[in-house]
Amino acid sequence: MNSTTQNTLTEGKLAPALLRFAVPFLISNFLQALYGAVDLFVVGQFSTSASVSAVAIGSQVMQTVTWIILGISMGGTVLIGQKIGEKNGEGAAEAVGCVAVLFGLMALVLTPLMLIAVNGAVALMKTPPEAVSAARSYIFICSCGLPFITGYNGVSGIFRGIGDSRTPVIFIGLACIVNVIGDFLFTGWLGMGAAGAALATVIAQAVSFLAALAYMYKKGFSFPFGRRHLRIRRKPAAAILKVGFPLALQDALVNVSFLIITTIINTMGLTASAAVGVVEKIISFAMLPPSAIASAVTTVTAQNIGAKKPERAKRALWYGIGFSLVFGIVVCIFVQFFAPLVTAVFSRDEAVILAAAQYLRSYSYDCILVSFVFCINSYFSGRSNALVPFIHSMIATFLVRIPATYGFSLIAGDSLFPMGLAAPLASFVSIVICFGYMRWEEARKR
Repeated sequence: MNSTTQNTLTEGKLAPALLRFAVPFLISNFLQALYGAVDLFVVGQFSTSASVSAVAIGSQVMQTVTWIILGISMGGTVLIGQKIGEKNGEGAAEAVGCVAVLFGLMALVLTPLMLIAVNGAVALMKTPPEAVSAARSYIFICSCGLPFITGYNGVSGIFRGIGDSRTPVIFIGLACIVNVIGDFLFTGWLGMGAAGAALATVIAQAVSFLAALAYMYKKGFSFPFGRRHLRIRRKPAAAILKVGFPLALQDALVNVSFLIITTIINTMGLTASAAVGVVEKIISFAMLPPSAIASAVTTVTAQNIGAKKPERAKRALWYGIGFSLVFGIVVCIFVQFFAPLVTAVFSRDEAVILAAAQYLRSYSYDCILVSFVFCINSYFSGRSNALVPFIHSMIATFLVRIPATYGFSLIAGDSLFPMGLAAPLASFVSIVICFGYMRWEEARKR
């Protein structure tokens, strides 16, 4: 049996290694974001604003669940990366087996829970009446695909931990092709609206997961791995959950906050609801470079902590912030000049295009600030310290962003521009807390 690619990131020039590892992440994240963007684009071209609103709302609900899965996946990535850095093959095998079983159990629990929660989720989101039926269909169909979402993210977490960021690109690319074909078939040709977009997404996720699983089974690993490793052992499970549970809880609560924010904006009417949905898709693309670089920082940090090279791990943090800032500044400047052109890609409704452009201009400042937040969070997670990201995220989200969004909604009038300022304001608070903690940490060491 061959073995999947394993990269050691503990030696050699750090900056080029970080970029080489981040580029496949960027491509993979871009293709994954293309799922939702294609859904919204095709629905916007072939259906109504109500369907656009339904897809936007349904996507946010499903994203909340997905981020919970990703949080646990990150715990697996960190543990596997640390064992690779330690050159502990048996420990890495135990971690891989533990991830596989944990994610199987998660799929068994999350799928029926989401199917039961469909109507409640639509009601809690204050979904515009015109979009209620379509939103229910979208969330129900996507919930049926949760075993595939869970499985794919578990497999991807394993790949990342062993230092292979390239292989997942192949499978997410395959999924993207299937999704695009399905969107035009179900939504465009058959006129199924939001339900067609959901069906295309589920089929694409199933193809991606099954292909990735077959590849991993055929190739194996660079360390011995067998059925005896497919069990939950106390130490690996505790290590995974030590990182993964705070991240999962953090991501879940942050996405709940997004749902609350969406609910606030939904009370402003269908145009505002559709406009915010459009901007969230655009921002998901704008955040891809810093997110990809931050993901690379996590793996590089984990491997170097395992190899007892903490200073190299910290250098990875600063390189990550620098690379991310370049992208963030470029995106922010571009949006200030061409916002309506960008938002017009996802809607033909002139009112939605203009409202989305207002929201996007102010929101885009966050593209600069998250360059710090994402990389710092990844650095702490790679060190198995997910508590700091959890604390500052909760403060920034629930004490700053949600109150600011509500306050701005009262004075916004016909413009969504003030609403978009809540996100960069929250990120600024996170940065202050993070740098304050890092200075305190350095002082304590001295």
